[in-house]
Amino acid sequence: MSRLDSMLRRLTAQRDGLNWAAEQVADLDGDVLDLGLGNGRTYDHLREILTGRRIWVIDRVLQCHPSCEPPAADFLQGEAAPMLAELATRSTGVALAHYDLGRGIKEDDVAEAAALSADLARVMVPGGLIVSGQPLVGFTPFEGPRTIAPDRYLFYRA
Repeated sequence: MSRLDSMLRRLTAQRDGLNWAAEQVADLDGDVLDLGLGNGRTYDHLREILTGRRIWVIDRVLQCHPSCEPPAADFLQGEAAPMLAELATRSTGVALAHYDLGRGIKEDDVAEAAALSADLARVMVPGGLIVSGQPLVGFTPFEGPRTIAPDRYLFYRA
């Protein structure tokens, strides 16, 4: 599979997974978390499908497209672990989280996700969902939409 085909497959799975997860948490109180802003495409999609929810964003740097900048009050800039600790003091809890941190080196990204899992667990509401591009530990994995290959995106319940 070409890198272009792989990217298209990943983006389609991401969109379909987030749309599905948003429906799953419709009756669950809590905020939304985009962990890894990047260029802001996912954040932009989340604010479109989850109107009325506060969407927190954590990233090391703010370098997204200007139309996708989160409000300053909702953007926590810095390393993920201390920013998740900060979020725990500011949010009433997260009903839906999207985990998209990584630098593209699989072993490093998997290790980082494992190390951050406990910090992420502290901000989740019971029954909250996590859509993740990396394996997480300490959460209950479950099957997402049938249209998404199990190895493409991972789904967890807090």
